[in-house]
Amino acid sequence: MLRRRTVTAGCALAISALTLMTAPAIAEREPAGATGTSALKPPPGMVEAMQRDLDITAEQAESRLLNEARLGGVEVQVRKKLTGTFAGSWLSGPTSATLTVATTDASAASAITGSGVQAKVVARTLGALDAAKQTLDQAAAQAPASTPVWYVDVRTNSVVVLSSQPAEAESFIAASGVDRAAVRVEQSSERPQTYYDVRGGDAYYIGSSRCSVGFSVTRGTQGGFVSAGHCGSTGSSTSGFNRVAQGSFQGSSFPTNDYSWIAVNTNWTPQPWVNNGSGGNVNVSGSTVAVEGASICRSGSTTGWHCGTVQQRNTSVTYSQGTVYEVTRTSVCAEPGDSGGSFISGSQAQGVTSGGSGNCSSGGTTYFQPVNEILSVYGLTLRTSGTTPPPTGCSGSQQSFTGSLTSGASAYQPNNSYYQSTVSGTHTGCLDGPNGVDFDLYLQQWNGSAWVNVASGTSSGPDETVSYSGAAGYYRYRVHAYSGSGSYTLGLSRP
Repeated sequence: MLRRRTVTAGCALAISALTLMTAPAIAEREPAGATGTSALKPPPGMVEAMQRDLDITAEQAESRLLNEARLGGVEVQVRKKLTGTFAGSWLSGPTSATLTVATTDASAASAITGSGVQAKVVARTLGALDAAKQTLDQAAAQAPASTPVWYVDVRTNSVVVLSSQPAEAESFIAASGVDRAAVRVEQSSERPQTYYDVRGGDAYYIGSSRCSVGFSVTRGTQGGFVSAGHCGSTGSSTSGFNRVAQGSFQGSSFPTNDYSWIAVNTNWTPQPWVNNGSGGNVNVSGSTVAVEGASICRSGSTTGWHCGTVQQRNTSVTYSQGTVYEVTRTSVCAEPGDSGGSFISGSQAQGVTSGGSGNCSSGGTTYFQPVNEILSVYGLTLRTSGTTPPPTGCSGSQQSFTGSLTSGASAYQPNNSYYQSTVSGTHTGCLDGPNGVDFDLYLQQWNGSAWVNVASGTSSGPDETVSYSGAAGYYRYRVHAYSGSGSYTLGLSRP
């Protein structure tokens, strides 16, 4: 079903009317002849994420971005005109098509009201609300644990205090000295907390001892990471690089083996990354074993990022605590505190640092416990960032684009934008999707106010072709995952 965009323009109060855009809202550049606020192309994936998280269509997401850009400019002008009587503003509706402006000046309401803009007369200015919140801020040290959040709410013209124990919140408010009439208490179970990433090579602590994260893993819905067994015993608690409580050892083996896995709490998010020692990350895409002689690098919290080569697999090494079997010997250096850290070859996880000799000043030899054995023993899944390569069909097209879709999602090509055809002629599109899915292809044309489907391929399989003889204008392709997920290739040719 075709959905029209909602575009809002203009506001009174001595503000010049804004001109409606007559070209598509999402563009690599604004087409010649279009006026008004320039609509920049959203970052890749933004429209899809808005569809998913705001429960709106792609067309509504595009309209929302356009309206927000345009009405944002209107809001700035209105705020300047109202000065000391301004009391806040907000957008509403699935496409952000309505801007409400609050003011304490009833005489200004009629001037504010216009196409897509409405006024609301309230008791307190935004400055008064900000001052009330600042009074609470100054008393923040006395806020009870049950009352973790307060904010200015322009929609209700009040300062809202969230608390699981309203009586405790009332005591906090009274002690702060704030104007009670400006404050509302809402019962809430919110318990805000900070979040941290689990990343290979970063430090973690077991009491006063420090080791390094190997690789992020999951077991079912539980996230965590693997590391060396000599770093801690089963049940031992860990804290992260920042000394924030992190998790506990779920399994540990040393000597004979030298591996462990640690489950983390909800403050921590396991990521498919390894710290590269210079402010960036190396993505982990799998755990294919590197051939002897291959280059390999290690990340650890003491010495950072160092590289060498794989020397021998299936090595036995004896430490003072006993012998560890079936480790891999490398020419990479390491030092105390690097234990448990990531060994990676290219983007392939290899293992966790066990021990060695020498140091990173004069050089050394280091051994790692292969990661695939750890995954197998504990039933873990390696967190990876890799995706299945897109199909390679649709050769012979003028242009080719690739992407990946989850079931029910859509993508727009070329590059979440459109193309312009300056002459009449035939447009052809070829979609090559992965086996076992049902992907559909739609060619859409801009009719001056909305995108209209002019050709489609909607068979029950992954591959589609469309052909359309059309006039000059703006066109784009919509690739839709009717069922199934995976990568695709789209080839297109145009007049």
